[in-house]
Amino acid sequence: MASSAAETLIGAAVIAVAAGFLVYGAQTADLGPGGSDRYELKAAFRKVEGVTVGSDVKIAGVKVGSVSSLELDASTYQAVAMLSIDGSVQLPDDSDAAIQSEGLLGGNYVAITPGGSDLMLAPGEEILYTQGSVNLMDLVGRAISSAGASE
Repeated sequence: MASSAAETLIGAAVIAVAAGFLVYGAQTADLGPGGSDRYELKAAFRKVEGVTVGSDVKIAGVKVGSVSSLELDASTYQAVAMLSIDGSVQLPDDSDAAIQSEGLLGGNYVAITPGGSDLMLAPGEEILYTQGSVNLMDLVGRAISSAGASE
């Protein structure tokens, strides 16, 4: 009888931990309530390596949205990202967006630097000033080749 009670308690603890993970996952993935107060902005990048649908959009390191879609513009050959931004965040029309890395082993995200304009971007408008991702292996290759050329 004692082992049956212990098994029941352990099972309840496992279910509670699993429920906690589900709640945390729903909040982190913006699946919870309040996700409807968002608007979309468009940004075209030369490269979006490391950014996927669901990647974070941050201002000053604070998450304010996520990447809702990525597609290739067939006429300019640029990657067009649709950014889903929290409705409480209004961005000046001269803001810029850049792909940044969270560290050597971390993923990439879209970092927005707000501009100084009095005019705000309306839903569906485009962030005109963008900077694509930087490939770490390209930088290492350039450093090695420039070191070899200077000798």
